[in-house]
Order: sequence, then C-alpha cells, then structure tokens
Amino acid sequence: MTSSAAESAALAVQELAAADRLIEIRRHLHRHPELSGEEYETTAYITSLLKQAGVKIIDYGLQTGVVAEIGGLSGGPVIALRADIDALPVQEETGLPYASLHPGKMHACGHDFHTAALLGAAYQLKERESSLKGTVRLLFQPAEEKAKGAQQVIAAGALEQVRAVIGMHNKPDLPVGTIGIKAGPLMAAADGFAVSIRGFGSHAAVPEAGIDPIVAASHIVTALQSVVSRNVSSLSSAVISVTQIHSGNSWNIIPETAVLEGTIRSFDEAVRSTVLRRFEEVVTGVAAALGAEAKVRWIGGPPPVINDALLARLGEETAAHLGYTPVVPVPSPAGEDFAFYQKAVPGLFVFTGTAGSREWHHPAFELDEAALPVGAGFYSALAVRVLEHYTAEGGDEHR
Repeated sequence: MTSSAAESAALAVQELAAADRLIEIRRHLHRHPELSGEEYETTAYITSLLKQAGVKIIDYGLQTGVVAEIGGLSGGPVIALRADIDALPVQEETGLPYASLHPGKMHACGHDFHTAALLGAAYQLKERESSLKGTVRLLFQPAEEKAKGAQQVIAAGALEQVRAVIGMHNKPDLPVGTIGIKAGPLMAAADGFAVSIRGFGSHAAVPEAGIDPIVAASHIVTALQSVVSRNVSSLSSAVISVTQIHSGNSWNIIPETAVLEGTIRSFDEAVRSTVLRRFEEVVTGVAAALGAEAKVRWIGGPPPVINDALLARLGEETAAHLGYTPVVPVPSPAGEDFAFYQKAVPGLFVFTGTAGSREWHHPAFELDEAALPVGAGFYSALAVRVLEHYTAEGGDEHR
C-alpha cells in the first residue's frame, strides 16, 4: 500500500469510527432488515464497510455472514468478537423515520445495534492494529434467531485457533453506560417440543367406544407441572410452558389425535438433562395410563450461555477502566446461540444497557443510540485486554 493510500485508509477508519457514523450505519441496517439465512444485502454492506477501512476479509464459504481479521502482525493468540446480523418476522410499529422498509420484517431484537457496535470496534482496533498482541477475528454471524448461525460458523472452521470469544446483547432495562457482566449462567437453554398423542376416534355421544386424545392431552399438561416442582432443586430453576394445543375439527366427534407444543428453559446442563428425561417419561406414561400413545419430537435449541469466570473478571475491569458501570444482571430465560461457541472455547456474553421502552421482539422495540459508542468501545477495549492477558501468560503455546 502506498503512503497516500495508507493515509486515506486511516482517515476512512477515523471517520467510520465516529459516533454519528455508527448511528448512520445502524439506521441503514434498521431500514433494511433481512431474516435468518437471507442476509445477503447485509453481508454485502458489512463487507464493503470493512474493505473501505482496510480490514482483511476471510472467506470461510458462508452463504451469509462475514468473517474478518485485524492484527496478528507479530503473531500472538487469536480471539473472536461476535455480533448477530439477522432480523425477525415482525411488522414494525415504532413510527421511526428510519423504520423498516420491508413489510413484516424488523430488527426487533437489536441485531442492527450489535452489528454497528462491532463495526465500530473493528475501526478502533484497525487504528491500533500495529500494537495488537495477537489477532482479533470478527464474526458477523447470520441466523441467530433460528439458532443455526453459530453452528454454521463453527462448522465452517471460523473458530479454529480461537482461544476466547466475546459477544454482547443490548438490554433495554439497563441504562446507557451500564455493562451487565456475570460469570456462570446468563441465558437459558431453549428446548422446544411437539408431543403427538394418538387415541381412537369415536362419536362424541359414545366416548367409551374410543380413546380420547384430548383427555390424555389435558392430563399430560397437568402432570407436566410436577416435572420441575418435584425434580429440580428449589435452588435451581427451569420452566415448562405448553403454548399450543391442537385437536379435532368438529363439535360431535372425538378426534384421533392431539398435538401439544411448547418450550423448556433451563440454566444448567444437569438440570436440563433431568427435565428433558422426566418430560418424556411423564408424557409417555400418562398417555399409556389412559390407553393412548404419545411421542415426543424435540425442536433443537441452544444450550445455556455460561460465562467464563476469567473473561468475566477481565470484562468487569475493562468496563470500570472505561468509566462504564459494570453490574451483575439478572439471568434471562431467553435463548442465545452464542452458547454454541462457549461449548467450543471459553466465552463471555454481556448485556449493554440501551434504555429501551420495550423488550426484545416487540413491534415497537427501540433503543437509545447513545449506547453505540459504549458497545463499540467495550468490544475493542476488552479485545485488547484479553489479548494482552493471554500473551502475558504464554501466548500461542496455550492454543
């Protein structure tokens, strides 16, 4: 790169890192939401901004999503920063001047915020690339809302050589300038289920001639309420919610089948295993006792987000050093596929306060964009701190 080209790239980085530019980027993303697996324009937009700043793009063969790298000029460990880029099938009701231009699609979970914040961090890290004690790999991940994107990124090889991964999520109930950091469980495992119950149809006037799947389903729903209360310690937590019941299509016919659907949330793998096992035993046992047959189909979700203690401590120190307020957040029963990364390498997932009036996934979801430089600054500063820590303890030899 020529001297003039290098100067132009440096100037571009400084301009991109400015807070008002990050707001502009976030609003562009908000206007153009794309659903999980469809993030083609988002991918192109992120790629163009990174290339403009001279950031190296790494091709892992992903259909959507972007992987890039900064640093590594003198070797050293590799860590990753992750942001999710997909939107939700929600009709926006914010009335914002930069509201979604795509009917039925909205960044109702703030992934546009996460993406803009990681871009801001990328620009800051690019400015100090020559002094980085290793490599920062940037993961702009697709398909978080379907809990598939992290596994796609891992399968593509984007976690190879990575020693730690850091991610964040906006948190509407925390004020701007606050970073929620907690070692251990932070977000829940999210398992879905569909229970198919088969009985024997008959005329509603002669129920003794059949086996009523609706009665069996009702007993199953009631019995499931004992799974957590009688199998999980009162010092732990889990929840089973049956959210759908479907059966029959006539007022005078006992149907052949019934279907129950819902979700199970838990924060501990041992508790999760117990609850899933007892769920199946109760479902099949109650159905059999009533002469019916029941089968459980599991809808795979992410495991719990469990934060590494060392990374949590480094995160707290970084937040305090930057003048932000580290707090211990209340764990969220929502699921997050960042947990798949933590199955492979140590990870830290934090909440960045955005002072919103609505929770995630609401059609009127909003956030305070003053939090963008907070998120970007925390991302980049923590990346530097973690690289320095790993280098001091032995660098590459521990990979």
